[in-house]
Amino acid sequence: MRDKNIVFLGTHGQMNIGDELLLETFLTQLGAENRYFVNSYDPAFTAAQLGNRFHVEVFNTATERSKLLKYLWQADLLFFGGGSIIKELYATTGRNAYSTLLMVLATVTFAKQVARKPVVMSNIGVGPLMTRRGHQLAGWVLRQVDVLSVRDRKSYDTCLRLKLDPTRVQLTPDAVFANPPTAFIDSQPSTSRQPGAPLKIALNLNFDIENPANWETFQHNLADALHLLADRHPLELHTLPMQSHFKARHDALVLEEFRARVPDLDVIIHSVENHCEAASVIAACDLLLAERLHALVMAAILGKPFYALLYDVKVRELVEGLGMSAHAIDINQPFAPAALVEGIETVLAEAATIGCHLVERSTALRQELATYFATLEERLPWTKVQ
Repeated sequence: MRDKNIVFLGTHGQMNIGDELLLETFLTQLGAENRYFVNSYDPAFTAAQLGNRFHVEVFNTATERSKLLKYLWQADLLFFGGGSIIKELYATTGRNAYSTLLMVLATVTFAKQVARKPVVMSNIGVGPLMTRRGHQLAGWVLRQVDVLSVRDRKSYDTCLRLKLDPTRVQLTPDAVFANPPTAFIDSQPSTSRQPGAPLKIALNLNFDIENPANWETFQHNLADALHLLADRHPLELHTLPMQSHFKARHDALVLEEFRARVPDLDVIIHSVENHCEAASVIAACDLLLAERLHALVMAAILGKPFYALLYDVKVRELVEGLGMSAHAIDINQPFAPAALVEGIETVLAEAATIGCHLVERSTALRQELATYFATLEERLPWTKVQ
């Protein structure tokens, strides 16, 4: 795609490493030859992140909505890139369940019905949709979209339940899989453990789980499991916060709170501000124990064995798509600490095989995405007109 004016919308400027990584990934795949209008809750941060690699004007998501309307008039295309865009919000967010759906509906309707611009939703997640009202709003949005691709089978099936034409919905991998390992680290350090060396686990936690009533039980079970593991191996935990600012219960705070539950364990606190720093923590450890989707995606790209903490539908679908469902546990329900320890030790015992499997799977997904992005413009309405 060249010389296009593109309004690119997503969840930017919330200091969520996965969301910022999606932005960089999409602009790289769409091309530096375009002019982008990008929303952000922190325009200065987003502008600094992108630097001079792209021709970008950044506007404030919350306070400069009039600029969005102006940019839509100027643009050739409205593009939503990745993330769980069509969803009801969990109660833990403290926001109205339909606030994201209503905002997206208003934007898409203006773009299509007033500004007469084509709309792309690319590699997105659809869901969770937990109510009849949520399904209705989602259907109103998606039926106006010109090009729609979803990142997992559950999202695809949800689109079909919303009565979308199957020929208009494409199943694609999460866009971050388009990145090679060198997008994260220059070279991967050797992590083969020496006799007597501590077992290094990168730990990521995220408060916004499907069943918040189980959060306290989960933390208790996790602490017990890590104590059991420490009885069998010298253990070193490395915190991996995928979000360290913006919201009240961000990952860094949750990890600090969890550290207080295990004062007798060796916990190394990391300040992680971008995807390269996050990847460095993952690469230096023996295993990743994580909730966040893009932490798991990065581990897969790097060929790092992981054990997944399934906190919502998107992570469940990712893990299934990677063929890693046997190496995961649902944290929305109580579990036996010994079961988690057994799962972690199984991954460690099969680390070489799992690492090779993840490299092969992520390489195949990267090749699939290369074809997808190379042919994306062919599906746009202006191509048909020309």
